[in-house]
Amino acid sequence: MKLLIQNGHLIDPAVPENTGKNVLIEDGKVAAWLDHGDGVPEGAEVFDASGLLVAPGFIDMHVHLREPGQEHKETIASGCAAAVAGGWTAVCPMPNTNPVNDNAAITRYMIEQAEHAGVANVFPIGAITKSSDGSELAEMGEMKSAGAVAVSDDGRPVPNAGIMRRAMQYAKDFDLPVIDHCEDKSLSKGGVMHEGRVSLLLGLKGMPALAEDLDAVRDIILAKETGAHIHIAHVSTKGAIEAVRRAKNDGINVTCEVTPHHFTLTDKAVEGYDTNYKMAPPLRGEEHVEAVIEGLRDGTIDAIATDHAPHHHDEKALEFDRAPFGITGLETAIGLSFKELIEKGVVGLERLVELCSTNPARIFKLEGRGTLKPGSIADITIIDPDLKWTYRNADSVSRSKNSPFDGWDFTGRAVATFVNGKLAYKYEPPT
Repeated sequence: MKLLIQNGHLIDPAVPENTGKNVLIEDGKVAAWLDHGDGVPEGAEVFDASGLLVAPGFIDMHVHLREPGQEHKETIASGCAAAVAGGWTAVCPMPNTNPVNDNAAITRYMIEQAEHAGVANVFPIGAITKSSDGSELAEMGEMKSAGAVAVSDDGRPVPNAGIMRRAMQYAKDFDLPVIDHCEDKSLSKGGVMHEGRVSLLLGLKGMPALAEDLDAVRDIILAKETGAHIHIAHVSTKGAIEAVRRAKNDGINVTCEVTPHHFTLTDKAVEGYDTNYKMAPPLRGEEHVEAVIEGLRDGTIDAIATDHAPHHHDEKALEFDRAPFGITGLETAIGLSFKELIEKGVVGLERLVELCSTNPARIFKLEGRGTLKPGSIADITIIDPDLKWTYRNADSVSRSKNSPFDGWDFTGRAVATFVNGKLAYKYEPPT
């Protein structure tokens, strides 16, 4: 099968000069780049990308697909459908399933379910410790052989520095990044939002920025000691970002990601007690959001990831103190990135592609992805930068509808998503 994506504005940060090129796809791979004036190769179908951005497929490094064990919230199939609708050609699910993805059998199961669904690519993240209980290391080598691309205990961060040190040594042997949800639970226990003036006014127990800062500094020091690759998940505090910046300047193998909600919202959004604004890390104060923006601008932050965390409506309908942490994010990330980063001049289009595609592929060593150079896998995200649209929870493809961005207006969204050279999603305007 041949496909020509024609007349688009090609953006590939891995290649210096690439605008004004058509992309020829054959058998699931990029076969060649052709000039706009070239004819259509014999037998090729044509996708007209006039006025559209053509980018290597976006890779979400941090999602929760809930399967196995919590399929009422999300399945691998429904999560992948939400992913391609949001412009993501690949997602990396965290191991906090039931049972926990702490062995090769569950890793393989997740990949097989994704292959059966045939929508988006799934690259699982295995657990650091068995059952993510922080005591005994999981079989990282077996999980990597089964397809895991990193290890993490996610929302149950390893509290014991000695175990984390051994985990990093072990992970380094298998060339696996260690992903840390940085939160010292002894400081944040019982908290439901960012600790500060707003939490005091609302009468809600706070989670101090210090809880994230301390864990980030600890694990950066352990990474320096062990030579392991530490990846700081959903960084949200000024202190943690500065720790990453210093570590990079010192040559320590550290990377980090940020979520769209952490560069869009502050803790003031919690004032209405809407549980769709409850997440971990929590929405922070203005100085922390400004630090996130600066980290995106100066290159300290490597990637944008959604931390897509679907929850059933009945769970989110509880009181703020009792409702679970987390929001959905796969379908709003590009819209928020254009609204808060592109339109405000924080980053340019090439930097956005780097944050959502090139760098995630590099960090997880996803061979043949994160670029559209000839020979690469034909995962492609096509964006209309001028399309005005409104996100509505009711229209979400996800099984859960817990987004705080219901009714938000955006300019710019994914209008087509190709996975392995096949059209996995095409935007149809609501009638």
